[in-house]
Amino acid sequence: MSILSWTTNESLWKVEPLKKLFSFEKGKNAALYTKEYLYDNPGEYPVYSGQTENNGVMGLIDSFDYDLSECLFTTTVGAKVMTVAHLKGKFSLSQNCLIMISKNNKFNIRFYYYQLMCLFNYEKALIPSHMQPSLRMEDLKKYKILSPSSIVQDTIVSYLDNKVNNIDNLIKNQMILINLLEQQRQSIITEAVTKGLNSNVKMKGSGVEWIGDVPEHWELSKLGYIGRLQNGISKSSEEFGFGTPFISYGDVYKNEVLPKNASGLVNATAEDKKLYSVNYGDVFFTRTSETIDEIGFASTCLETIPEATFAGFLIRFRPTTNRLNPRFARFYFRSALGKRYFVKEMNLVTRASLSQGLLRNFTVLLPSLEEQEKIAVYLEQKTKAIEESIILVKNQIKKLKEYRQVLIYEAVTGKIDVSDMELD
Repeated sequence: MSILSWTTNESLWKVEPLKKLFSFEKGKNAALYTKEYLYDNPGEYPVYSGQTENNGVMGLIDSFDYDLSECLFTTTVGAKVMTVAHLKGKFSLSQNCLIMISKNNKFNIRFYYYQLMCLFNYEKALIPSHMQPSLRMEDLKKYKILSPSSIVQDTIVSYLDNKVNNIDNLIKNQMILINLLEQQRQSIITEAVTKGLNSNVKMKGSGVEWIGDVPEHWELSKLGYIGRLQNGISKSSEEFGFGTPFISYGDVYKNEVLPKNASGLVNATAEDKKLYSVNYGDVFFTRTSETIDEIGFASTCLETIPEATFAGFLIRFRPTTNRLNPRFARFYFRSALGKRYFVKEMNLVTRASLSQGLLRNFTVLLPSLEEQEKIAVYLEQKTKAIEESIILVKNQIKKLKEYRQVLIYEAVTGKIDVSDMELD
């Protein structure tokens, strides 16, 4: 897309290619900046990757490659492709980033930060969901962008910095509320699936550090003793986007109960559909992630999805006994127990991938089927109000982000005149 398609009421604004305004570089020594390197070399200077939620900071090291008064950088590949940021000071970049250094110290670099934010959001919306998003330096250089006078740039930036900061604070407060609600929900679930519903029941030691005491009459089992594990399907990128339903990593990561409608499609054979089927009672675990904390997220299938297969980044657990109620499994495997186990044990195995062997040794608490059903009914009722509150707050955040995006777009394209507007 070219920003030429945007219109402006400011006749003096120029349209210029980015390569006229900025010079471009890839991160230096990029291959060195792995998780292991950052873990073993802590320091004070950030390494930016754009792939994390921590404002793009991948980690800290004791050296740096750039020392700049200010610049822009953008991520070039992955889920957070075209994530643009405004940087200052001493830092380094990982292999998935480009740095943009201004050629003219008279213009306001934050104006272009806001404008690229709009442009990139539009571009990302055009990328098919089954494709690996990417951005090439040569393509970025050709992007055309609007350039008003430096006075207009300063006025727009001053206005947006104030307005956007106010909106971001509102979003931050809403995010804190969501976190508190999710913690409350998680606490209720973990208490029920480890202690049961009778506070007067006699307890016994589970013998498992991350579980603690459990009701005396409950059984304990390793996951591998009550079912089979299977890694997902592996296909070339050309096989996706058509065919039969495909359960993605995101379907599992984002949902406690597997969606009835899979988010993707894959060209699967009859043998694929038999080996990688998705049936009632199956539990899927995320197998790989950027961080240990995101390993082992579980989603339970409560309704068979005909013809479906599932991603290679997932592990399917399929019960081979009738000792586990799927409605109970939904809450058990998504409780804090999984995270406690995986975070503890992954330090002994690997920092980035969950093996079938580790998952097979995951301890499962097994009340009677009747008690499992009672716990499931209790949790479904108890968590419903919390889930509705979370949805409401998320919708408010969505509206704030949409308003934020419209405000930035209209300001940086001259659709609103901010010169006479009062700041809060």
